[in-house]
Amino acid sequence: MATLIRVLLLGAVTAISACAAPPIPPDAHAPPFARVPYEPISRASVVAVALREWRLFGAPVDDDSPGTRPRPAPDQKPEREEGLWQRVGEYWWLGTNAGSPEAAWTGEHDEHGVVFPASVDGDYAWSASFVSYVMRIAGAAGGFPYSASHSTYIDIAKQMATGAASGWIVSAERPESYAPLPGDLICLGRGRARSFRYDDLPAGQFPGHCDIVVDTLVPGTIGVVGGNVDDAVTMKHVPVTPDGKLASPDGTVLDQRYSWMVVLRLLVAAPVA
Repeated sequence: MATLIRVLLLGAVTAISACAAPPIPPDAHAPPFARVPYEPISRASVVAVALREWRLFGAPVDDDSPGTRPRPAPDQKPEREEGLWQRVGEYWWLGTNAGSPEAAWTGEHDEHGVVFPASVDGDYAWSASFVSYVMRIAGAAGGFPYSASHSTYIDIAKQMATGAASGWIVSAERPESYAPLPGDLICLGRGRARSFRYDDLPAGQFPGHCDIVVDTLVPGTIGVVGGNVDDAVTMKHVPVTPDGKLASPDGTVLDQRYSWMVVLRLLVAAPVA
């Protein structure tokens, strides 16, 4: 009898296992045109999607020194406005992989739909999800390491540069030796990682920020767009050397406002004309 019971239990467990749902694909939530994708990613598509989102937020520009612009009042933060908190929610939903714990967040709600205080919005910083959203919608498909943390794709890009990883569409470049092109990402560390440089990578989980290069036509500066800058999608104009490289903190400084860590080169040919 005991043997029969064990056989029946084993059969039941096997049947349940056979009926278990398969793992959710990381891009299960992406629209078909981005999941297939209908068109391969290009520098032009990255720039176009980033600029579309910038215009949606009212095309704000912040060329003040980092950290010097006064923060808006809690009830005036763009990320919490009607129509925009929902858009930030779409960045979280589409920018992270399916099933990610952050996927249910918005510009003012946690995963339970509860409004969080504006004073703690740093715990829900969405700049990395914005970059991931742009890359997914632009057609990166499975080639970009989507994440709620910039450090994830910064580290993978460095591993691509050293040959420790393969198959991704970003590779790390030294800011002092590579002139970024439209579609590339320029990144710096924040907080405890502010002093991090190219040779410190990969560095595991660390606070940082990346902007998407959208314009390199004006001599001496490049236009970049980033998410969660002034609680919006915001453009900045970043100084560059005469040959287009980022102003570096290593003695060739043109502007001390920025301490760039790395440029993530998009491994896509044909820069935007």
